Amino acid sequence: MTYARRTNHLKAEGAYEVLARAQALEAKGREIIHLEIGQPDFDTFANISLEGVRAIAAGKTRYTPPAGMPAFRALIAEDAGQRRGVSIHPEQVAVSPGGKPNIFFPTLALVEPGDEVIYPNPGFPTYEAMIGVAGGVPVPVPLSETNNFSFDLAVFDKLINERTKLIIINSPSNPTGGVMPKADLEHIAAAAQRYDAWVLSDEIYARIVYDGEAAPSIYALPGMAERTIIMDGFSKTYAMTGWRLGYGIMPAELARRIGLLLTHSVGSTAEFIQYAGMEAISGPQDQVDVVVAEYQRRRDVIVAGLNSLPGVTCQKPQGAFYVFPNIKALGKSSSEVANWLLDEAGVALLPGSSFGEYGEGYLRLSYANSVENIQLAIERMAAILG
Repeated sequence: MTYARRTNHLKAEGAYEVLARAQALEAKGREIIHLEIGQPDFDTFANISLEGVRAIAAGKTRYTPPAGMPAFRALIAEDAGQRRGVSIHPEQVAVSPGGKPNIFFPTLALVEPGDEVIYPNPGFPTYEAMIGVAGGVPVPVPLSETNNFSFDLAVFDKLINERTKLIIINSPSNPTGGVMPKADLEHIAAAAQRYDAWVLSDEIYARIVYDGEAAPSIYALPGMAERTIIMDGFSKTYAMTGWRLGYGIMPAELARRIGLLLTHSVGSTAEFIQYAGMEAISGPQDQVDVVVAEYQRRRDVIVAGLNSLPGVTCQKPQGAFYVFPNIKALGKSSSEVANWLLDEAGVALLPGSSFGEYGEGYLRLSYANSVENIQLAIERMAAILG
């Protein structure tokens, strides 16, 4: 049997592999602290869940237009535009089952075989996967720890060229929690316009930002709306990972093409889930603020704890719910350390190498867990590293 080469490079996400190992240990009676999976530990907000239940009971279980219900697209356009200080029209919105289709499909719609795609490294593994499926040439740009894990702009300037079709950015970042400052976004925007490149801005964590700050969007910079795709969704902000609800914002013609790709792949996003999404946007937002404040409290606890460990240094992330501590002083690979901590300390976390070659020498820990479990994890890690 032979298979299409476009799938040869694909591999599982590291988080799911570590989760499987951790669950196998739990099946043997081990107590494992899970800091590997990047999903909120809160339940979906009650008003959202109830609206989904009501929609099912009311028979909202039919096909919808592939790019989403018109009322939902209009609501997303209004909300996203207000938050970014720009005007967005409903025909620029494409609703999808989860955020990933609005990473994959714009790449398929824009990238020809041989086109170069710049993406962050360490970064979300789906970026490199989708570039390969589209036949593009992946061009990783390292994230600089000395620049709060924003792009290494000196390397970026050397890599961008006339063959660059797409630039992927992610702010706040998975796995680092870094937020790209406006000056860096302006630098990238100027280069994108100079080389006539598109930008895909993954803003799924845009509302999980700390210390009273905000994550600026490259979409709002002059001249960028016509060449930028925003990927956003409901999974992180509203604890709706299992609902599978995301959206993209882009020029209307590209959104039309994404609608066709949705037509011929998933068909449409579940109707009742879109009603839940409408409630998420239009309902009270105070619980989002409560959850973000709790994440900030956890962030401060885990950063202080990690910096107390021998051979570990950890920057304070500005957003998302991940820390990316530097473990180079331990003299072991990130995979060795991650396996060691799982097997000996019962702490499940991810090696930085799961996010690309420039993630080596780091670990990723999710603090979407209780303060008590975070403190216990630090105690266990201290006992092993000591």
